Amino acid sequence: MTRGRHSLASRNRRALKLSLVTAPLVTCAVVGAGITLTSHGSRTIDFGHQVAADIATGQGRAAAISRSAVRTALPDVPAVDGRLWTTADLDLRVRPADGAATHGELPSLSHVRVTGVRRNGFVQVVVGKKAFWVTDQYLAKAKPTDPADLPLVDTPCVGTSGVESGLKPGAIRVYRAVCNNFPQITSYGGYAPRGEHASGKAIDIMTSDVALGTEIADFLKAHAAELDLFDIIWRQHIWTPVRASEGWRLMPSRGSETANHEDHVHVSTN
Repeated sequence: MTRGRHSLASRNRRALKLSLVTAPLVTCAVVGAGITLTSHGSRTIDFGHQVAADIATGQGRAAAISRSAVRTALPDVPAVDGRLWTTADLDLRVRPADGAATHGELPSLSHVRVTGVRRNGFVQVVVGKKAFWVTDQYLAKAKPTDPADLPLVDTPCVGTSGVESGLKPGAIRVYRAVCNNFPQITSYGGYAPRGEHASGKAIDIMTSDVALGTEIADFLKAHAAELDLFDIIWRQHIWTPVRASEGWRLMPSRGSETANHEDHVHVSTN
């Protein structure tokens, strides 16, 4: 029997109602299938919302991007091409610039992974799954000697023993410990009528070699308790036993290389 016109219209109306009910469900399913994909950093792509937006504008097919393609487009951790040793405690900076934000500290004698990228005096390193920047002058290919392993020798040193004149016993002991372990140092500053030097409790270890000066400063830090140190100043930074947990603290510039202790390590005793 041939269906009447009214019967066919009723069927079409039911189909239309069904499509109106299921359409949102299909859209939700499509949107739900797209999850939020997050890279190693903070950049996020909401794949589901992108698909929904494309469907609304009639561009659904063009937006059919695979998840692997999205992941590929996001930045990955830089490739590592080797390792270097840290010769001092180093700030982990988010950008290769002085004053950039820091995320923790890399201890001295760490065997850190490096990418080989250098900018503005900084080297890119990888710690965990994140890339940071550290000052390049405090990295070395060979493992430095642990400062704590160097002995405290208390005998005069030929050639520089004149510096002991006017010094207190504690400062003399510091001088002898340094001169016996670092014979390459040929110049010292001792007693002088100024600052801590006027007390006879301070000496200056003259060097502009950053690596050598840092090694000496680390040696003194490692033996601070035994030498009864009051402070160490090196390259415009100060370290004191009473605030050891804060590490090296930046000092205000005093206007010259010598005043900023960039050509000598200053150390004083209690």
